[in-house]
Amino acid sequence: MKLKIILQIAWGLLKARKRQTIVAAVGVTFGITTFITLLGFMNGLNDLLDGLMMNRTPHIRLYNEITPSSTQPIDEASNHNDDYNFVHSIKPKNDRMEIRNNKPIISFLSNAPEVKGVTTRITSQVFFNIGASSIGGLINGIEVAQEKELFFFEDYMIEGNSMDLQNVPNSIVLGEILAEKLMLRIGDLVQVTAPNGERFQLKLVGLFQTGIADIDKSQSYASILTTQKILNRPNDYVTDILVKLHDVKRAPALAKYYGKLFSVETIDMNTANAQFDTGSSIRSLISYAVGITLLVIAGFGIYNILNMLIYEKMDSIAILKATGFSGQDVSRIFNTIALVIGIAGGGLGLLFGNLLCHLIHSIPFNTDALPTIKTYPIDFSTKYYVIAALFSVITTYFAGYFPSRKASKVDPVAIIRGK
Repeated sequence: MKLKIILQIAWGLLKARKRQTIVAAVGVTFGITTFITLLGFMNGLNDLLDGLMMNRTPHIRLYNEITPSSTQPIDEASNHNDDYNFVHSIKPKNDRMEIRNNKPIISFLSNAPEVKGVTTRITSQVFFNIGASSIGGLINGIEVAQEKELFFFEDYMIEGNSMDLQNVPNSIVLGEILAEKLMLRIGDLVQVTAPNGERFQLKLVGLFQTGIADIDKSQSYASILTTQKILNRPNDYVTDILVKLHDVKRAPALAKYYGKLFSVETIDMNTANAQFDTGSSIRSLISYAVGITLLVIAGFGIYNILNMLIYEKMDSIAILKATGFSGQDVSRIFNTIALVIGIAGGGLGLLFGNLLCHLIHSIPFNTDALPTIKTYPIDFSTKYYVIAALFSVITTYFAGYFPSRKASKVDPVAIIRGK
């Protein structure tokens, strides 16, 4: 019964200060709307940028690095054990870039339970010839089917079909910017000079665009068999083994393990993209900081309104306490007012935030750098709405807690005597 009366009194006080109540609720609504929109847009942008980089990046890359030997013959001589040996201008051995015994390594990785997929690649410097001039670039020999499945290669094709690399002999796919430099179109022949000086003619069967200019103006793709032919290498020649894991968080530890196990160089995705990942984390942190700041400001608005309401309603509070309401009952009245403002404002904020996110997501976003993106990116993750709802209730509760404590301590005798 008392709870019903407390709710009726709280509702009466809210209606008595309609303008201030609406202003406080609008402040919460604005804070929640901005929080959801900002987090959704910034994290949608992060996901877009991460996808551009991470989709094309293996979780673990195995390769052979040509480096000078850390142990020189003089270090093995027993009569020099107590000496310090200084050897200058050390040159690496006449090693090749290929990964030796790659088939057993691929078989082991393919059967490992933590591995989602494995593919091989050949990477080499080449020259693309246009008349008497040459443009330096990279050719990537790939297993087309695995590249499509693991690295979404088809998603970056803007002309042609990636499977033509496998079905059409001596074919190649160029980055769009590189094709423009070479003044080539689909079906034209591409003159490619290998590092050994041999020149090959390849048929252009497609164009790709990643949105990263440094890649699009220098890189090309061919089948792994075509690339082996260009480089005059045997059929088991590969320079990279690329691994995708079920759990990317295990990449750093597994990269070290595979490096020791197979005696090859390894690099995990986190290390390869450390600067990029840091930028995404900072953008997310800024978004959370701005959104939470707006909610805190809205909380201060509620705090000020309730403070003013207490000063204006001192007579009413004194009468309530004089008629048998305890200090705790009075505190509950003002806490109820704060929570009603928070829940109402927060609910509207969740609604308007979702509507604004859908509105932004429907705005056309056309750019030559990102042909696969048609609208502005938005992340509609449920966690942003849960965080916003919880924070709006918590903020408004504490905004009403301190004024309600002040109201509970009002001495009715002092107030009535003063009147």
